[in-house]
Amino acid sequence: MNVGEAKDFLVDQTAQQAAIDGVPFSDLEKRMMYFSESDPTGEDPIKLNSEFEEQYNSKEYEPKIARLLKQAYARLKNENSNEKEKWDDAFRELKKGDHYISVLWDIGPPSERTARDFFIQIGIGVAIAFLIAIGIFIFGGK
Repeated sequence: MNVGEAKDFLVDQTAQQAAIDGVPFSDLEKRMMYFSESDPTGEDPIKLNSEFEEQYNSKEYEPKIARLLKQAYARLKNENSNEKEKWDDAFRELKKGDHYISVLWDIGPPSERTARDFFIQIGIGVAIAFLIAIGIFIFGGK
């Protein structure tokens, strides 16, 4: 599998997953998955990036595509071992170069516990401060 075939396969699987999930997935979003500064056979990276930045927010796009990629992989893993092997081969090929789709694949899911963890840490800090204040009040007066 060459780089072009690898990207075609992964973008197609992502598009299929978007359709299954009912997630909008535009032509420009697909084209952006092909982005590479080092691949001379692809679209002009500066022009593509400018067009993309005018219409999309990377902070929203990247987690969306990362999620679709991971869901597509999970689907293939459960449904079709041959396609899962093809997926693995595609990423092995892309890891040899500098391709945006590899970056998208490596993005972890956004933490759903971030706010909860923050408040737990604040609560622990307040509890420690309270215990110190009680200790000073009780033992500081003697």
